[in-house]
Amino acid sequence: MRVVAFRVTAASLRTTESNSLTNFNDFNLNGAITRALAEEKYLTPTPIQAQTIPTVMSRRDVIGIAQTGTGKTAAFALPILHLLAAEPRQPVRKSCRVLVLSPTRELSGQILDSFRTYGRHLHIKGTLVIGGVPMGGQVRALMNGVDVLVATPGRLLDLVQSNALRLGEVECLVLDEADRMLDMGFIHDIRKIVAKLPAKRQTLMFSATMPRAIAELAAQMLHDPVKVAVTPGASTVERVEQRIIRVDRPAKSAVLIDVLRHETIDRALIFTRTKHGADKVARGLTHAGIAAEAIHGNKSQGQRERVLAAFRKGEIRTLVATDIAARGIDVDGISHVVNFDVPNVPETYVHRIGRTARAGAEGIAISLCDGEEVAFLRDIEKLIRMSIPVSDRRTHQAHSGPPHARNAIERSSPSASNRDRHQQHRNGRGSRKQPRHDQPNAGTGEIASVKFLQRHASSGRGAGSNTPRWTGQSEGS
Repeated sequence: MRVVAFRVTAASLRTTESNSLTNFNDFNLNGAITRALAEEKYLTPTPIQAQTIPTVMSRRDVIGIAQTGTGKTAAFALPILHLLAAEPRQPVRKSCRVLVLSPTRELSGQILDSFRTYGRHLHIKGTLVIGGVPMGGQVRALMNGVDVLVATPGRLLDLVQSNALRLGEVECLVLDEADRMLDMGFIHDIRKIVAKLPAKRQTLMFSATMPRAIAELAAQMLHDPVKVAVTPGASTVERVEQRIIRVDRPAKSAVLIDVLRHETIDRALIFTRTKHGADKVARGLTHAGIAAEAIHGNKSQGQRERVLAAFRKGEIRTLVATDIAARGIDVDGISHVVNFDVPNVPETYVHRIGRTARAGAEGIAISLCDGEEVAFLRDIEKLIRMSIPVSDRRTHQAHSGPPHARNAIERSSPSASNRDRHQQHRNGRGSRKQPRHDQPNAGTGEIASVKFLQRHASSGRGAGSNTPRWTGQSEGS
């Protein structure tokens, strides 16, 4: 793996290789931060950290292209903490010095936890602004101002509109998981937020993929940015043992139950396309004797936190999630990712399987592919530039599974009308996802996006400028 930095200007496009930094001491970070890193036993920076940290410390704008599990949170949190410590001052009332936007409540909480971990020996004030909880406590936390505010866009705008928060003192803006925020329809909220920020600020944008829409947003919001990309784009994919199981749609639940019972699993994360589907799959697994819980945007914040805590502790070893909710799942030891529904956007597949094989570990990703999803599979293989081994369990598997597994299917199988809705979602009707042509695959898509940035960089900022088997084991803001 190597890290490539692109400096995008109106006149030229220069590509340089970074000199590898092999120790956090090489960055000359504030001593209090270095002490916290030593206590956490952080020794060697990841590629994205090695390139991003010194760039942010030099106060340059940055576009970071990195998948989940690469250490990008530390890549921006460490230099931001260093800069805050270098210029300590009392925050202005109802304001923040650093604003970090992320798509989900869970991810936002984990980002703030990272700031607190790395800055435990600094006098840095931070708070969290997310939906799903009462606003009163958040209003009180902001009353005297904070150094670091981590937020989801919707709740942040609620506080701004109620005059509980002012954004005129922001020195640094971070957009994390920018592509997912785009998918979730937050683009207009982000533009409203940016319009309220000072024109003179540092802006850092991080995304696992670089669709054209993200490149356009970056061209409007960032000033002469340095682009840092961990290449190749499918590095996480290469560490995951991937399998495809061809199935008949009605037999998916039975095959899933069989897979969970015969694989040696530590923790399994199962993805569905819809919230309704996540609940159905979790209920089907529970009926079959496999303890499972679902997590998605319709769950309350308390429910989501309880389920995630149980999953981290191993009390629940099967978690069913939608893509949006899973963005905040940062859990070590996920041995298996199962795509109950094959994603209709290939980049989403990379996001999903990146939940296993974290921090250099290995993992297994299994996708249950029915006849209507074969086209999605082809798009995925084109993106990751490899063929995924396929086994076929169609027809005969639907009739040979154990009776209780078949019953679980019948109980959890959606009605015909629901199938119609699922088909509409797969076809993209009524979805907030960008059209396929706006989500190019890795390689040519990123090149096109960089060229777009080259053309538009001169425009400046935008307006507002050992594990047992499974036998019998019991979104948004």
